[in-house]
Amino acid sequence: MPTLSDISPRSAAWVTPPMLVLGFVMLSAPLWLGAVGLYQYLGIEIAIWMIYALGFNLLFGYTGLHSFGHGAYLGVGGYAFGLFQHHVGSSLWGGLAAAILAAGLAGVLVGAAVSHRRGIYFALLTIAFGQVFWFSSIKLHWLTGGEDGLLNIPRPPLDLVFLEVPLGDNLSLYYFVVAVLALAILALWRMVNSPFGRILQAIRQNEMRAAFVGYEVWRFKLMAFVLSAMFAGLAGGLFAMAQESAYPDVMSLHQSGLIVMMVLVGGGLVSFWGPVLGVVLYFVARDVLGALTETWLLWYGLMFMAMVMFRPEGLAGVLHRLRRRPEPGATPRPAASEGA
Repeated sequence: MPTLSDISPRSAAWVTPPMLVLGFVMLSAPLWLGAVGLYQYLGIEIAIWMIYALGFNLLFGYTGLHSFGHGAYLGVGGYAFGLFQHHVGSSLWGGLAAAILAAGLAGVLVGAAVSHRRGIYFALLTIAFGQVFWFSSIKLHWLTGGEDGLLNIPRPPLDLVFLEVPLGDNLSLYYFVVAVLALAILALWRMVNSPFGRILQAIRQNEMRAAFVGYEVWRFKLMAFVLSAMFAGLAGGLFAMAQESAYPDVMSLHQSGLIVMMVLVGGGLVSFWGPVLGVVLYFVARDVLGALTETWLLWYGLMFMAMVMFRPEGLAGVLHRLRRRPEPGATPRPAASEGA
């Protein structure tokens, strides 16, 4: 099975063909979404969850840390954005900064407690902390609105100093979210193809060997955790603005499990682009299967089980195998050239 370590030296380029393809699809989506029976808001959801999934994969796929309570940071970002709009002022940049910083602070607090743990102990602690955040969001009614959520969150305009662009309609908000997605992809792409990203992959492969080489493993795990939480907070802030509300449901264990399923099905363990494929598959399955049956999640779960059992490399891994399959009569490449 190919791994995230199988990255060609050319992958360090600033712009790659998959980026151009994704950019074309996302920019043209408003022109054809309606024609295929989908709707405008779906594009906003997909773009936001791509940011969330790609940031999560920095921790899950590249560092090998199984966080099953990551919805907490999505929720923290959403509440921080809403509280900023209600109590500080109507500001897009201020609200998104608050979302990123609040989620990053939560990531620091949790990461400091779990970064010295490995394996199942790390995973269980992330679940426990995630449940603490979810329970707190329900019980702190005076702050979060409890189970009713934080309502009437405005969509502040995009202030570009000399130009103010309203984001009240879904089309303008969609293109803004796509622009944020592009910046997030560039930042994460450079990050994972930097020495920092290589260290994270070394930790994923063998923490003990990475420590023997001289790296402070817990510190890099903490950095990956905080960065992943900050991207989740950014996605949470955008999600709260899109929904014009923030709810505790996104912090539940069920919602935290969804992002894990998306990344695994998409192939986040073997490709940077796996989370993108997983998010698209989930939302298309939700809307297409959901239109046919109320038990669509059952069928999605069965598909997830089949993928894990028979194609654990996910969609990205399947595409990788098809692309690398030698033509009939061609001489197979030696195994050592897998990452070339």
